[in-house]
Amino acid sequence: MTPQRIADRKVPDFVDRLQAEGRYTFTRTDVRETLGQWNAAIRGALRRLDKVGRIVRPREGFYVIVPLEYLSAGSPPATWFVHDLMTYLARPYYVGLLSASALYGAAHQKPQEFQVVTDRPTRGITMPRVRVRFVVSSRAGETPTKEMKTATGFIRVSTPEATALDLVHFPSAAGHLNNIATVLLEMAEQLDPRELRRLSETAPSVEVRRLGFLLDLVGAEDVANPLRTFSRDRPPKPLDPGAPQRGSRRNDRWMLYINTTVEPDEI
Repeated sequence: MTPQRIADRKVPDFVDRLQAEGRYTFTRTDVRETLGQWNAAIRGALRRLDKVGRIVRPREGFYVIVPLEYLSAGSPPATWFVHDLMTYLARPYYVGLLSASALYGAAHQKPQEFQVVTDRPTRGITMPRVRVRFVVSSRAGETPTKEMKTATGFIRVSTPEATALDLVHFPSAAGHLNNIATVLLEMAEQLDPRELRRLSETAPSVEVRRLGFLLDLVGAEDVANPLRTFSRDRPPKPLDPGAPQRGSRRNDRWMLYINTTVEPDEI
């Protein structure tokens, strides 16, 4: 039997065994350690499995197993593999922004991409029906997170309070102010005012003030009130830094120029 035929038997068996054990990712190192080799025949067998949709490769040397129920979709959800992927890349991470909001139940508009925050620029991932966007934050390894169970293990997700602050820190990734307000409307009951106040100590004052204004706007004044100290003795700043400021009224509670109209979607 030729090396290629041997590999075409061994590699699918290896993938089937992993899935039977509840594992849906593997690396080049896993293949080498289990099969005792990494050669052209093994690579050819993996390419054939990729071609028929049994596996996908979001990164060089990292593979995701596609179970039967996701065969037509082309890949399982990002929640199935993102923790293993970031472990493979040896990078801090957390699921954040709109993806974190959706996991907390604020899914009025389903995110078009799965958003992961990490510490340095990282090329995004595009697979059938799965798109992963990496957002860079120097505090990716320090942001408070919670572990959420998934079908294959767990993922790290920013806490509701950290998520709220990230939404105003990364407005373009969060769909801008109208969408941020909509998300906050849905998440407000999950925000702990004291924890939000504590985390705000290390955030830019203007972003905390913008968050406070948006919380007021959606009727969450009890959550916003502890943030008022961040507007004391501060020069006024625009609510929307990308919009003209001339002629806008000043909100003295948050020391902001309200230079745009924010309208959350109806829930």
